[in-house]
Amino acid sequence: MTILFSILVFLHVVGAAMIVGYWIATMRQPTVHPRQRDGAFLQLLTGIAMMGLLPLLHGQDPTNFGDPNYAKLGIKFVIGVVVAVLAVIGARKVKNGQPVSTGLAHGVGGLALINIAIATLWN
Repeated sequence: MTILFSILVFLHVVGAAMIVGYWIATMRQPTVHPRQRDGAFLQLLTGIAMMGLLPLLHGQDPTNFGDPNYAKLGIKFVIGVVVAVLAVIGARKVKNGQPVSTGLAHGVGGLALINIAIATLWN
């Protein structure tokens, strides 16, 4: 079970890198890349899967898997859903040849970065 959890964490980090990496790469001409949308969905799916595994892992090994902080996970989930929605809107605009507003592009990357900060700084 811990191997599965580790794989999910790895994929979760890859999803974050897809969102923030493209955001930083297009900082001068902000846009939303379709891979950011894919990264947002990857983060949502792996995050939900990890949240489902946490109670099981805590029961098996409470030393390494402490009590899940559901407030933190809930906030991260809401931000993740917002990032995914914004990324879908931005990717559709790009696909249709429409301009992507700076606020939309920075909303995708900035909120993903905030989610990373919450994950790493909130104990």
